[in-house]
Amino acid sequence: MIFLDGASLTIEQLLAIADRFEPVGLTDAARARVRASRDVVVRRAHESTPAYGINTGFGSFADVKIAPDALETLQLNLLRSHAAGVGEPLPVRAVRATMALRANVLAKGFSGISVETLDGLMAMLNRRIHPRVPRRGSVGASGDLAPLAHLALVLIGEGELLEGDRPAPIDLGPKEGLALINGTQPSTAILALALAAAEQLARAADIAAALSIDALRGSIHPFEARIHDARPFDGQRTSAANIARLMHGSGINKSHEFCGRVQDAYSMRCAAQVHGAAREALAFVRRTVEIEANSATDNPMVFADSGEIVSCGNFHGAPVAIAADLLAAAVVPLATISERRTDRLVDPARSELPAFLTREGGVNSGFMMAQVTAAAVASELKSLAHPAGVDTIPTSANKEDHVSMSMTAALKAEIAVARAREVVAIEILCACQAIDLLAPLMTSPILQCAHAFVRSRVPMLDHDRSPSPDIAAISELIASNELENSCDGLVK
Repeated sequence: MIFLDGASLTIEQLLAIADRFEPVGLTDAARARVRASRDVVVRRAHESTPAYGINTGFGSFADVKIAPDALETLQLNLLRSHAAGVGEPLPVRAVRATMALRANVLAKGFSGISVETLDGLMAMLNRRIHPRVPRRGSVGASGDLAPLAHLALVLIGEGELLEGDRPAPIDLGPKEGLALINGTQPSTAILALALAAAEQLARAADIAAALSIDALRGSIHPFEARIHDARPFDGQRTSAANIARLMHGSGINKSHEFCGRVQDAYSMRCAAQVHGAAREALAFVRRTVEIEANSATDNPMVFADSGEIVSCGNFHGAPVAIAADLLAAAVVPLATISERRTDRLVDPARSELPAFLTREGGVNSGFMMAQVTAAAVASELKSLAHPAGVDTIPTSANKEDHVSMSMTAALKAEIAVARAREVVAIEILCACQAIDLLAPLMTSPILQCAHAFVRSRVPMLDHDRSPSPDIAAISELIASNELENSCDGLVK
């Protein structure tokens, strides 16, 4: 069981909850904080002093005083009115990640929710009760209100389900509806999952580059540590070390040791610099996600130590939006440089291999269209790299006059990673074919393992067949970590 305390949830733990259904619980210290903040809310709810969202309306209705006998109805109506999402539902893993993040944020003790309601949210997660949460409807202003409202409705006996049995409904007290929906957890969840996939992709891109560079009979020397120590970006040094380790001991590389070629093309020689820059961006995204996953994003915030309830703006999704836009942009160079290596592999003038990697060109077209597909997807990625967070459309009668579009940015980043993975899969497909065509020359021992693993799922192309299932199979090997696992832990 993963115990939530509002301060120490890791991305790896979040993945375990989302994908492996790891159960969650609440630490004793967190439980005490939640009770203390709840006591403050209960006291304030029946006082005459206005407290936003507790005894007032929401958004532009913040100046409307709510009668004491309508406080529970206020919270119920908040969830109903804000469940205005549209589009396809989020997948189960994203819903689970959202629930875990929201529970963790509530565990910080700044939201004023009751322990019973928080326990109910965690029980839904542990019992695999997964609400249907539409993808669209949030501008990342007061957090992701619409997605979280759809999630919270199930907790009170309403809303729609993707999976699981409907739980016994919970009666909400003052501020509890607001506490359930005020925050960036849906966009943060989607970004966290996209980040994990992008980090997998970065490692797979190093494997793809090593296979291609070896198959193209490129030099291993541009990946020497001393070169990258002179420009000490951690990401660059990591990628260079990966490629050097992967190519070490290659018989193909040994065969052209004294070929006289002075320099390789940039897509080969600069692979570590490009891949490394992407890794640097992903490191920034990881830091942002780790902070946001353990941050109080409610409004107003309840400070139990002083008994104060303070309106604020921690719900604003700007940090998530900027990180998500960066993630979408960062995977594009991984794809565009990969496509350039694929193009070299299929071009006999530059690869000195059979045209389009088929021995019977003419009657067979080989991987001609695979490269075209890589080019098409790489072009699409350039559009996906346009930042969503540069836009803002005021909402709520101009009370929310600057919004983040964090949900749009996160959804776009998710798509970008999936598309970039397809481009790298095409490179691996072509590079493995090129390695086959160079026989009896052998690649390095570790690349032989990676090549053999790909071949266990995708046979060599002897005669034309549809490449689509092969691309999909390799994409799945990347997404599941199986490809990098075949390299005996040598890819960092």
